[in-house]
Amino acid sequence: MARKKSILDFYKMKANKEKVAWITAYDFPMASFAEQAGMDMILVGDSLGMVVLGYQGTIPVTMEDCISHCKAVRRGAPNTFVIGDMPFGSYHTTDGEAVANAVRFLKEADCDAIKLEGGVRVASKIRAIADAGIVVFGHIGLTPQSAGQLGGFKAQGLYVDSARVLIEDALAVQEAGALALLVEAVPPELTEFIASKLTIPVYSIGAGLPCDGQLIICGDMLGLFQAFTPKFVKKYANVAEIITNAFKEYVEDVKTEKFPEDQHVYHIKDTPENFQKLFEEYK
Repeated sequence: MARKKSILDFYKMKANKEKVAWITAYDFPMASFAEQAGMDMILVGDSLGMVVLGYQGTIPVTMEDCISHCKAVRRGAPNTFVIGDMPFGSYHTTDGEAVANAVRFLKEADCDAIKLEGGVRVASKIRAIADAGIVVFGHIGLTPQSAGQLGGFKAQGLYVDSARVLIEDALAVQEAGALALLVEAVPPELTEFIASKLTIPVYSIGAGLPCDGQLIICGDMLGLFQAFTPKFVKKYANVAEIITNAFKEYVEDVKTEKFPEDQHVYHIKDTPENFQKLFEEYK
């Protein structure tokens, strides 16, 4: 079984120009599949709000939701680097609250790192969590928790003014002590520039190739989440169609009594006569 990677391994991979592949997962089975496939990292993203819990966005997701799912993922992938996603409201008030919630991830869910959204505006939170000895991943660009301010789930940094903001955010994240940065839904030209400016690993989710690795949401790439599909998603399977067809076949088999068959039932071990006597007692 492969050894679990550490943050130092990701720095070595960056130096060797070896790409990091990571994915979101929210439960035991998906995490176990990811580990078996050789995934470098797993993010237990607050995207679970939409992909698993059926919310319209990530805002309703709680610390309890995230920690519960993190625990399941850790059980499924004990030898994979796991990142817990700080949900909305868990780091938006005081630095102390941010540290306390980050600590909860490590203590209760056995995560290896945490991720939070934002750049300049959350620099003090990143610094406080990093000073507590916790590995922090930053996240800039399309940040779903602040999608309302961004006007929806839209690409960022398409023009010079907004690109400048993202460059400042990236620099602030690194300066505050984050050890990696996720860039979401920005042009690859901007991703490449940011990656060249920073010494920490820079990863992409919908931000092109010129960086240190790629993240994708499992529900998107497997065709499980059907509400919408971002432009940057490549579908590797259509699991929803497979599951739906299986359910349809099951419904048909039940209604036509094709299921269960003899092979699917347990037969009595005692004699039929003894069972008949038992039934007679209750007539």
